[in-house]
Parts: sequence; structure tokens; C-alpha cells
Amino acid sequence: MTARHGSAAGLLSRVTPSRATAVRMPPGLMRPWVRQIGRRVLDPGLPWEVQRRRLDQLARSLLVPRGTNVAGRVLNGVRAEVVTAGGVRPDRTVLHLHGGGYCVGSPRMMRAWAAHLSARAACRVVVPDYRLAPEHPHPAGLDDARAVMDALLGEGPAASIAVSGDSAGGGLALALVLARRDAGESLPAGCMLASPWLDLSRDRRAVPGLVRRELLLTPGWLEACALAYAPRADWAAPPVSPLLAGHGGLPPLLIQAGSDELLAPDAERLAASASAAATDVTYTKWPGMWHDFALEPGLVAAADSAVAQAAWFVETVTAARS
Repeated sequence: MTARHGSAAGLLSRVTPSRATAVRMPPGLMRPWVRQIGRRVLDPGLPWEVQRRRLDQLARSLLVPRGTNVAGRVLNGVRAEVVTAGGVRPDRTVLHLHGGGYCVGSPRMMRAWAAHLSARAACRVVVPDYRLAPEHPHPAGLDDARAVMDALLGEGPAASIAVSGDSAGGGLALALVLARRDAGESLPAGCMLASPWLDLSRDRRAVPGLVRRELLLTPGWLEACALAYAPRADWAAPPVSPLLAGHGGLPPLLIQAGSDELLAPDAERLAASASAAATDVTYTKWPGMWHDFALEPGLVAAADSAVAQAAWFVETVTAARS
């Protein structure tokens, strides 16, 4: 691929009950709903526990495809969910790190996205329940991601694994891959980043037009998350802000973002930096889309398109390096 820019232990399984096929909504009808999530859930004035509870309640309402299987596992001491839908190839795994500003979120919020990706790419999707700040600041989440990656490498080669993350999970995913590169360890087949938060040191008020267009995030909430995750003096360190690292010697990257999200500059800057460092980059920006829109397959056509592209990427990189 070349740079492309465009607009172990215990297993507890259960099968998610069948759900009706979702009706895709025009973006104009979705936007007020997304804005309410930002106002009522991602509010820096609310305690973290309240934000977590409200986000979990929202995640419970998301539809998953019929036949989706969700299995609980413990991988090197870290709890995780393994999501599969339909036939799964044993040589194809996606390790996905959920978003939530390093302070909120859980594997539950990824089930719909993971199920759609599993169905399209015939892969299992492993979503760690990594430790959250402020109770567990950096590097706890990154340590958990490394532990899960090490456990998966005990089950199959690095060439069978794609690392993925959305929002803050995108920052964790890139930090994980960079840490393995810098340590001379085996790299995953590829790395997918959806609406990634990659630079905690950046002033998000610097682009007022994006602040106005963003539906879900606010500069105040991002700053509260950053302060909970790491001291301000550490924000420019590459393990905290992986956009500020060198991006050569990485596996192929897939970067997805919406044009109207506050974090869009991070995706664009990474695509430019990695491409200049001769890393294989595919970067796509969807016009008019908000932060983490890709997590709404079955509801938003652009999210279906993003999942289809992610499935193509997983199939391509695991085949190329197998």
C-alpha cells in the first residue's frame, strides 16, 4: 500500500441476543443526538464515575448484529472481551483499545463496531478493559495494552495481529507499536487509528472553527482528561503524545477521521509525518463527520464505509505478512 489521502486464562462465553437490523440515519438526524451525548456524558463538571456510568448505559443501547458472540477472557492479568461474528479465521486477530480520554469507556462500547468488523474481516476482535485514570494514570493503560499484546503473541505470530484504537485508544495503540519498535520487538501486521487523540500538549482552542463544529468533545473535557492521565510536564513525551515521536519503521497504518472533529489535525499530522518517514499510510477523512463516527455502523452510512475499509486493511496486512 502507498500513502492514500481521501475525502491465559478463564473463558466465560455468552451469545448476545439477536437484535433487529438497525435503520441507518441521515447525518442531520444523528447530529443532535451526538451533541446531547457530549453535553450529558462527557462533561468535565461531572465526576468520572458518573461519566463512566452514563457512557456504559449508552453502550447498552447500541445494536449488535445477530449471532454476535462476546467472550470474557483474562490475558496476562488484564480482563478483555473477545468479540466474534460469523466464521473467524484463526490467523486473524485485531487488538482494539477503546477510547474515552483515558478516563472513561469500556469494552462494552466497542461491541457493535467489533462485531461488524469481525463479520466483514473474519477476525476475532480483542478489546482489553485497561486501567483508567485518574485512579491509574500513565503508564498503567499502556502497560495493560503491552500485557495483552504479549499474551496474544503467545497464541500466534505478530503477522496475524493488527493493533487498533479509537480516540484516546488510538493514542494507546500508536504508543504500543512505537514502544515495540523502540525495544526491537516484533511488530503487528498493521495499526488502525480511528479519530485518534495523539497529542495531549496541543491547544484545542487554537482552531475555533473545529471547536464550533465538534459535536462530542470540548477543549475543557480533553484538558481534564489529560490532567488526569499525566502531569502537564509529561504531555510532550512521546509515550504520552505519540504524535511527537518519529514515525519511521512502523507497520502499515490506516488512519480515519471526520472533517468536523476537534482531533482531526492529529490524524492529518500523523499521516504526513509517517508518510514522510516512508511508512505505508492510508488516510481517509470523511466530510461532515464527528468524532468517533466510525463506532456507529448500522446507524450511519459513513461508519459502514469506515468499517468496510478497516476490514479491507486487516485482510490485506495479515495476508501480506503471513
